[in-house]
Order: sequence, then structure tokens, then C-alpha cells
Amino acid sequence: MQLRKVTAASAAVLALAVTATACGSDKSDGGSGDGKKITIGIKIDQPGIGLKTPDGKYAGFDVDVATYVAKELGYDAKDIVFKETKSADRETAIERGDVKFIAASYSINDERLKKVDFAGPYLLAHQDILVRADDDSIKSPADLNNKKLCSVAGSTSAQNVKDKLAPKADLQTYGGYSECLTGLENKVIDALTTDDSILAGYASQQNFQGKFKLAGFKMTNENYGIGLKKGDADLKKKIDAALTKMVSDGSWDKAVKDNFGPANYKNEPAPKIGNIVK
Repeated sequence: MQLRKVTAASAAVLALAVTATACGSDKSDGGSGDGKKITIGIKIDQPGIGLKTPDGKYAGFDVDVATYVAKELGYDAKDIVFKETKSADRETAIERGDVKFIAASYSINDERLKKVDFAGPYLLAHQDILVRADDDSIKSPADLNNKKLCSVAGSTSAQNVKDKLAPKADLQTYGGYSECLTGLENKVIDALTTDDSILAGYASQQNFQGKFKLAGFKMTNENYGIGLKKGDADLKKKIDAALTKMVSDGSWDKAVKDNFGPANYKNEPAPKIGNIVK
């Protein structure tokens, strides 16, 4: 009988302790569910932007930005839970509360602003092409006519080029950017197109350094922002303040150099908060 009394008392104490801990936490769980972590959406397959490395760590410009912002929000690196958010799933992940915010080469546009809010922008990218370092035959987008132009399945980048700039371009659709790069290296294709930041990230990989170059065409403006739940003005204000600080203390420039430097990426200066370049 005495054993049952002690067990019941212990259970009551444990229940009270759990309740107190949950009520006492002053940090949002951001989808992690434990009140002490923050869950951030990123890409995990884009070198230089967001990549999960073989040792289970995460690297890239967006990862550096997200880590800096999280720190300013009160979270140490160990408090961060990175969650892969594919392009088609980003708005849903935010609306559902799976993540607190998303930093994943996430371009701000009117259609997305109907569903989510954005802090930033924190990077102005442009659609560009990547060619072999020794290829001087493509000096303008029009030179892509009759050239084999690669992009990934489901991407609109190559179609934009064909529709607006080089109607005779020979589109080649591959399963991933790495396959396009292999084709480019082996002269199976002539150019690869997507955002210049993504191209720079791939070209900066150790096994590709010096083999490719960006053309610098700046065919579109892509304002990368941090996506968050619509109407969360307080979080948006805090993230904007963190991004402003990241630029002012030099951390933004360092992140650009660390992640894109080997590709000689001629990045735009850090954009001013709220300055959406059309």
C-alpha cells in the first residue's frame, strides 16, 4: 500500500513539473513542439545556399543568415532545428506552423504575399547562365539561340529565356542541377540557367572550381526574403532588425564571401530592408 502512495505522489510531482516548465518557457517552439527550439525552413540540396553535408551539418548563405537571425531572436545554434522545405511546400509549411520562418532562396512576389509575409529582402539575385570557363561564344542572352540550355524539371527559368530572349534555344531538362553541371562539363550542354546565387553556389564546389563562369546577364530580379506567418508583425520587425544588424556589423559580407567567393560571384550590395527591386 505504501508503495502505491509514493508512486502516485511522484507522478503528481512530475506532472506539476512538466506543466510548470511548459508554462514558464518564453521561447516559441517554431514547430519543434518542445518550447526550447526554433524550427527554420531551408533548402538542403543547394550548395552555397542551403546544403545538408554528409556529416549531418548544414552550410550555405541562407543557413548563415538563418543562424544569425535566430541568434538575434535569442536562440543559440544548438537550439535550431533545420527543416527541409521544398519550393512547392514553403507557404504550406509556414501556414501550418511547421516552421517559425523560412530562408530558402525564397523570392518575394505578389502571389506569395497573398499567403505569407516576408522580412527583408536580404539578397538581390538575378536569373543568369553558367557556362564553361573557356567558352566565350555566349556574350548576350540572344547568343543562346541554337545552344543547348539546361535547367531542372519544373523550373521556369529556361522557359523564360526561350519565351522572351532566345526563342531558338534548345531546352534540355534534367533531374537536378548537378546533372546539368555534369552535362556542361562534358560539353553535352552549352549553358545552365537559374538564379545567379544558386549557380555561384554550385560553381564554388571544390570539384567544380575554375571550370565554370557566370555570364552576368541579370535577366530577372529575385529579392530573397525570409518568409513568415502572415500578420506576425512583431516577428517581421525583429527579423528585419536582425538582418539590418547583420549587414552593419560585416557578417553579411563575410557570409557572401564564404559561400560564393570561389565562383567570383559579383553580388549586388546588401539590399535595404523593404526595398523590393522590380
